[in-house]
Amino acid sequence: MSAMKEALLLEGSKIAKRVEESLREELRRIQSKYQESPKLVAIQVGTPPASALYVKKQKDTAGLLGIQHELLQIEETASESDVIQIIQDLNRNPKVHGIILELPMPAQIHPQRVLMAIDAKKDAEGIHVDNLGRLLMQEAKLIPSTALAAFELVLAAGVPLAGKEAVVVGQSKIVGRPAAFLLLEQKCTVTICHTGTAKRGFLEAHVKRAEVLIVAVGKPNMIPGSWIREGAIVVDVGINRVEGKTVGDVDFEGARSRAAFITPVPGGVGPLTVTMLMKNVVQAYLWQKDESRSQ
Repeated sequence: MSAMKEALLLEGSKIAKRVEESLREELRRIQSKYQESPKLVAIQVGTPPASALYVKKQKDTAGLLGIQHELLQIEETASESDVIQIIQDLNRNPKVHGIILELPMPAQIHPQRVLMAIDAKKDAEGIHVDNLGRLLMQEAKLIPSTALAAFELVLAAGVPLAGKEAVVVGQSKIVGRPAAFLLLEQKCTVTICHTGTAKRGFLEAHVKRAEVLIVAVGKPNMIPGSWIREGAIVVDVGINRVEGKTVGDVDFEGARSRAAFITPVPGGVGPLTVTMLMKNVVQAYLWQKDESRSQ
């Protein structure tokens, strides 16, 4: 008997290079037409170590592309109104084209209220209610960057998606829900699974039916390899630390022997997320110049 073929890896870094080349071309055009480069401002309240690596990746990627990046570090004791005032000043600044709020925030600040203060046209993460509403109405300008990365990895498989059974495990507003709407736009038949699905005992049945599977829940190896449909496209958004190793939400080794395409963890969605954030910054710039296109 011949050995079973392993799934092809959907590596975020390789796909990021393709997206970045396209962005460089657009940025050259912007520089030529407007004599400036888009600028992203990251707001960090205090110095939470959890966001330090992400901020560094933003700065590095922006630098490679030719996007301006500024980190505003605000004292940890700042009030919510202080942070909102800073955001409103950035909203009014025509030299700032994208704003990102780094999480976590100190206890005295409600992240959602602060986020809603960001001008929707400068919402680099694409998670303002106006932008999520545009996604629902198929008029998206800025899309949550992690969901966009997951979707880009599905597209990278090069498989026609119309009519495919797609299952998204996790219903967060930054990954699961927007990813489901992106798949829906491709004419997939989309099922969203969540804690209610698991409590009823139906999660396995739904996952086994998935020709396209996106998992974003933050529970290590919660999807066994035996649940993966033969020939499926599997995108694992989960990043979990187990005994000093980084693992996803899907049992990678078990899934790899059944899927046709699969993202590694680490190395899948993560490396592409920052690139998609930069794509949003460019898109935000064009939107502010009234020459934006739907993504």
